[in-house]
Amino acid sequence: MTSAAFDLATIGAGLSFAAAVDELSTALDTSTSVVVSAPPGTGKTTLVPPLLASRCPGRVIVTQPRRVAARAAARRLAQLDGSPLGTRAGFTVRGERKAGADTRVEFVTAGVLLRRLLDDPGLAGVDAVIIDEVHERALETDLLIGLLSEVRELRDDLVLIAMSATLDATRIAAVLGTDEQPAPIVDHVVPAFPLTERWSPSPAPRLDERGVTWAFLDHVARVTASAARELHHDDPAADVLVFAPGAREVSEIARRIRSATEAFDVRELHGRMPAADQDAVIRGRRPGELARIIVTTSLAESSLTVPGVRLVVDTCLARGPQRDAARGMTGLVTTAASRSSCVQRAGRATRQGPGSVVRCVDERTYAAAPARPTPEIASSDLADAALLLACWGAPGGTGLRLIDPLPAESLADAVTVLHDLGAIDDDGRATAEGRALARIPTDPRLARALRDGSPVVGTRPAAEVVALLGGDVRTADADVAQALIALRGGRTPDARRWRSDADRLERLTPSAPGARSDLDGTGLVIALAFPERVARRVDHTAGGATFLLASGTRAGVSGPLAALEWLAIADVSRASGRAAAGSGAIVRSAAALTEEQMEKAASHLLSDRVEAEFVGGRIQARRERRVGAVLRSSAPVRASADEGRDAVRRALRREGLSLFVWSETAVALRRRLALLHRELGSPWPDVSDAGLLTALDSWLAPELDALAGGTPVARLDLTTALRRLLPWPEAGRIDDLAPERLEVPSGSRIRISYPDPDDTDTRPVVAVKLQECFGWAETPRLVDGRVPVLFHLLSPAGRPLAVTDDLTSFWSGPYAQVRAEMRGRYPKHPWPEDPWSAAPTRHTKGRAAR
Repeated sequence: MTSAAFDLATIGAGLSFAAAVDELSTALDTSTSVVVSAPPGTGKTTLVPPLLASRCPGRVIVTQPRRVAARAAARRLAQLDGSPLGTRAGFTVRGERKAGADTRVEFVTAGVLLRRLLDDPGLAGVDAVIIDEVHERALETDLLIGLLSEVRELRDDLVLIAMSATLDATRIAAVLGTDEQPAPIVDHVVPAFPLTERWSPSPAPRLDERGVTWAFLDHVARVTASAARELHHDDPAADVLVFAPGAREVSEIARRIRSATEAFDVRELHGRMPAADQDAVIRGRRPGELARIIVTTSLAESSLTVPGVRLVVDTCLARGPQRDAARGMTGLVTTAASRSSCVQRAGRATRQGPGSVVRCVDERTYAAAPARPTPEIASSDLADAALLLACWGAPGGTGLRLIDPLPAESLADAVTVLHDLGAIDDDGRATAEGRALARIPTDPRLARALRDGSPVVGTRPAAEVVALLGGDVRTADADVAQALIALRGGRTPDARRWRSDADRLERLTPSAPGARSDLDGTGLVIALAFPERVARRVDHTAGGATFLLASGTRAGVSGPLAALEWLAIADVSRASGRAAAGSGAIVRSAAALTEEQMEKAASHLLSDRVEAEFVGGRIQARRERRVGAVLRSSAPVRASADEGRDAVRRALRREGLSLFVWSETAVALRRRLALLHRELGSPWPDVSDAGLLTALDSWLAPELDALAGGTPVARLDLTTALRRLLPWPEAGRIDDLAPERLEVPSGSRIRISYPDPDDTDTRPVVAVKLQECFGWAETPRLVDGRVPVLFHLLSPAGRPLAVTDDLTSFWSGPYAQVRAEMRGRYPKHPWPEDPWSAAPTRHTKGRAAR
């Protein structure tokens, strides 16, 4: 490597962080892991890497969360060093590399370093790693911290620095340090220039069911044009920076500003732009050029420094991944930006002097925003991360020092995906197939589609589809095939970047035949990646259609795709409004799919079985062919005995025993058995609902067979069925223990009302006229004397007089009052003073007789 040291004095000239170099050097003298916290624009990204290179003989790697930031940082350091880009300072990003054997400082994206670690876990030749912009909590950055902390356990000479503008430094220091000692923190504080805050809320909503509203974009453009004119009048050298949530909003706001005024050079800055155009914005304007209004995504929030900015206009919106656990989807969602992000954005106006920020919300809305952004690890699809960790030998992050653990539910979903792909085994360890997929720089599902799709549709067509799906290319009307046609003949930045990605993927895949222009296989490649998203149209209206996915989710489709019967869906996200057709979701990208292709891609989801249901007291069966939740065909058939029994069992578990028609005799027997089980336990059977449903085959097997054979439910004899549960020889005493009727002193045999089978407290009840109980001194008891009968004593006319389970107490107490009240009303009936010894009144033809 080139031995000449970097000139830190020259590189650090004019950089605020130069004042912290000595403190950082002191920290590095005592520890190989350090946390650096410094505001944006202080020069830490420019100065810390050459400082480390002056202390280490090997290479220094600096990670950035975005490609444009990696390129810009490398170019800036090379310029200050006076060396050609790619020699002493270089970069490596997806699809582009300017670095060589003599490169001392290499800027890379976090994803590049993660995959490099899989090939070289020891990072041979690398003496230091700097992880920049840790506060953004990008998923790949979080993973890097965990993996590099483990590397340092084997390589105590490896220097690891985490840098950020605003972060919980203490927490990061604890992760980078040891159990006994956290990493030292270098906190560089810079006196801030004054910031003037202004509030300009939009009269129209910022968001609706389709995303950012056109009316809000109009408002932002008007506010920006007006504020820029004021600023230019006071300071012609100042520029304006406008923050929007995504590339679409950036383009729309820029177009509106250009239509409103020609006094400014309106530039766009986002990740989908060509590198040369991004670099032109970052370099700033030259003397004599028009004042600039730069409309950007969060790209310029902290990763990049845009010179000359004195005014920031902030939509206070951000776009990030959000997981919909109910539908198994993860997509980009526009939400309120966190307050910490808004503070970072505003700080871009005060880097070189006093500045101002115009926030397009009111103060109450701003205060209600979350304090910090949600870490990606908590909201992203984890399939790629889980595969990387499995290849590393730490399934699920086990044993790694991560800032936050992987969420259990999202991790479980990712493990299921990887297992279905054959990428991991039952223990969560990476298979040979998984390691091959991990080396393709895209989502594992897309990598698998590339490998499996190439022999069928051709390597180039498969690579083109995967490059489109893995990139950030917009698809008009959600039609991937039409997007491919446009990209193949296009000369736009999107098309150039897509061709570069497709070339790279094609080189990573074994060659297979296939026509370059063929679009017929587009849907197949998508279905190979996402078989659970093959979908069939279930409803068609004038405005679009609703499709049912194999996963069970419904999603709305508009445009030409709505006319198709089958789709392979690549991207579907939560949505409302007319476009979602009441489904709660909308298809963002998809392609036509034939049934033959569907069967090839989703063969593991295909089923062909008879579905029998017990409906209206009879078995109804249909043969159904499905792909997941999607019904392909259905025809009536005769159910087999087993299918019929299963249908009845399911109906019973769903609807309970009320499905049957219970005769009075069956109800009475069940209640008697329930009392015996309650009082005596085993061997008397449990005949509660739960008990009978659990023991269906023990008492109802013949009846289940009869129902399966077509016997109507009303013809079942449940009394006979229940008797199968009687325990022998104990069953011979059932009439003694729990008789159907109780003989009272009058000679009448009164039916006993036993409690409900699920009742654990109620007593058996006998409703009888009081005169028929004369001569009973004590209450009769059932179940070998354990359970007293509860008497409902009635008047001669059959009206209630008293309720008691203790006749002795009743005769000696309340009876006197009853006698006094009833004697005059029923003078022809006996009311003796000593009823326990009196002769009872006997019934004759329904009338009381003396």
